[in-house]
Amino acid sequence: MAKNFSLPRGATDILPQDIPLWIHIEKTARQILNLYGYQEIRTPLFEETELFARSMGQTSDVVQKQMLTLQPSKSPENEKAESAHYALRPEGTASVVRSYIENHLDKKESLSKLFYIGPMFRGERPQKGRLRQFHQIGVEAIGPGTASPYLDAEVIACSMYLLKSLGVSGAQLKINTLGTYANKEEFKNILRGKLSGKLSELCWDCQNRFERNVLRILDCKVPACKMAVQKLKLNYEWLDAESKTYFDTMKKILSGLNVIYNEDPYLVRGLDYYTHTVFEISDSSLGSQDAVGAGGRYNNLITELGGPQVDAIGFALGIERIILAQQGKIQVPQPSLDIFVIAMEEKFIKNAFALVQQIRHNGLSADASYEGSSMKSQMRQANKRNARYVMILGEDEIKANEVALKNMQNGDQEKVSLNLINETIQKLK
Repeated sequence: MAKNFSLPRGATDILPQDIPLWIHIEKTARQILNLYGYQEIRTPLFEETELFARSMGQTSDVVQKQMLTLQPSKSPENEKAESAHYALRPEGTASVVRSYIENHLDKKESLSKLFYIGPMFRGERPQKGRLRQFHQIGVEAIGPGTASPYLDAEVIACSMYLLKSLGVSGAQLKINTLGTYANKEEFKNILRGKLSGKLSELCWDCQNRFERNVLRILDCKVPACKMAVQKLKLNYEWLDAESKTYFDTMKKILSGLNVIYNEDPYLVRGLDYYTHTVFEISDSSLGSQDAVGAGGRYNNLITELGGPQVDAIGFALGIERIILAQQGKIQVPQPSLDIFVIAMEEKFIKNAFALVQQIRHNGLSADASYEGSSMKSQMRQANKRNARYVMILGEDEIKANEVALKNMQNGDQEKVSLNLINETIQKLK
């Protein structure tokens, strides 16, 4: 008995009826990001595992628990192959930075404004809004000397405008600053000092994070850990004067752009490369997994991956989360077929087939049924395909070298000579 295969856990099929919405989201994203000066980049779906480990941090949850690595098949050819280990990309920033360095983009332009749209992969426990294969729209602005509060504010404003344009009306923005790399290290020391006497109150994961990644405790969703964190009195004592000024300036610029935000000193991102500005966008309609997107500045990552000393900031938005959050507010019409050709009898299928090809070559979409089914059945197919017109070939039409042309919107019908079919098709465009 043949095995029935099922969809891999944590993945979804995007069916034909769903594709128009996905195309609309991608098209809208491309249009808006082009307005902001971003150009599309496409990187591989997999990279060396070490790239993600170095960029996101060996102690990050993504690297420790969620990486989907590739296991090559055992063969003499693979045994002799390069020794690098590969993983499916869990996020887009590392791949874009790798490409930026490898293609020497810093020597070609002062500021590279790049965006990507595509699938990401994480070995998480599947649940609503959290998949093992998911899709993101992301931007990265990379260039020497571009650490500017104006660019930070523009990137954040861009993310909010994009979500609004995609029907996410309930998006709420939280912002924070981690300061410089040195400030961030001081922040970690202060946190350890404040939490050292409260380890017993923390979950097992956070007790391990205390030494290896203490900032992640601030992001834990376990109620006991959230309660312990809320008792901390954080007042940005780890920031130097320059970092405070930078953050204050950015907030004023955001206010000038009418971007509403909440300042959250407990907001950190789960990836190690962030410094200075970090932000997260959520929508309460999504439930516990309420994040729609997030981003921040990462001025040291390019040098840590072997590149030049340049600054960078970016964000990523989850397409599946966007679809859940917009709650059907985007009504995208299903695609329609221009002409459906009906053969009244099986012996006329060859004529219908030839006519379909002729219509397509003249620039309109066309299709037909090659099953020799009844007129009623073929009309149902035409309606299901949302056809604008139907061309009918029957005994009388074939004898007269004509086709019956029916307008499916108003029901009007006329006879058209097959000798004039090309001219008729042009009028239907």
